[in-house]
Amino acid sequence: MRTSFIKSLEELAGSAGFFLVTGDMGFSVLEGLKESHPDKYLNVGVAEANMIGISSGLALTGKTVFVYSIVPFATMRCFEQIRDDICYQNLDVKIVGVGGGLSYGQLGPTHHSIEDIALMRSLPNMTVVCPGDPIESRLATKAVFSRKGPVYLRIGKKVEPPVHEKEPDFEIGKAITLIEGGDVTLISTGNMLETSLKACKILQNKGLSPRLLSMHTVKPIDKDAILNAAKETAAIFTVEEHSILGGLGSSVSEVVAENDDKVLFRRIGIPDSYAHVVGSHEYLRDIYSLTPDKIAEKIRDYVKT
Repeated sequence: MRTSFIKSLEELAGSAGFFLVTGDMGFSVLEGLKESHPDKYLNVGVAEANMIGISSGLALTGKTVFVYSIVPFATMRCFEQIRDDICYQNLDVKIVGVGGGLSYGQLGPTHHSIEDIALMRSLPNMTVVCPGDPIESRLATKAVFSRKGPVYLRIGKKVEPPVHEKEPDFEIGKAITLIEGGDVTLISTGNMLETSLKACKILQNKGLSPRLLSMHTVKPIDKDAILNAAKETAAIFTVEEHSILGGLGSSVSEVVAENDDKVLFRRIGIPDSYAHVVGSHEYLRDIYSLTPDKIAEKIRDYVKT
């Protein structure tokens, strides 16, 4: 996803008003843009609060500013500046967080990203976009550039494979249906899309008819897609590499709770705790039962009860 994002960014760099700010990140990926558009690139060093302040100032001069760093540094370290400098003034700044969820597994809880969606979606004026594969990453980058106001774009770090067989219609705030089904609905966001698709195939082999939605925009959430799932399927499961508190699961539950239709709803994600083990991305996903087999098993158990 990161590679797809960078290529899209390089295409946008020639646009009027484009500017990129980074906090001493992006080595081996941003050099091409830096060399081709040195007047549109600024490395502020390890100073994330200052990075947000500078970006806000650039936006006040009419720039559309992308801010690039890994998720904890882009969102948590400078949350107050994002709140006061960007969101309060409704400025055209796009915060790009790389390495969503457990992508930086070996670096431990300080580099895990399990609270960022909750933080960003709590801010007025903020749009939260979490593409599910490289194709969505490319389309999302271009979409957020065209969208005025603050945006948080959460992307993966690895070379995630394409999930979509063809380019989908991509619109901020509108979910993408990958599989039509009538028994249960899986709603995935971010880098859990491939895993969710594999879980759906397991469920199909077990005789269930799952529906799979890529909820690439967590805010504003696609209420129509959720309500349709509540009417047309017996259960809804959210799947995310984020805490079950405050992220996609919370956002969908808010819609479900205000709906009159009775539907089984469960959140699948990271529990309300920090990791007490260190390991690869795949190892931590297995620890938290975020593999296709374990997700499918959970869903089958819930549906049986």
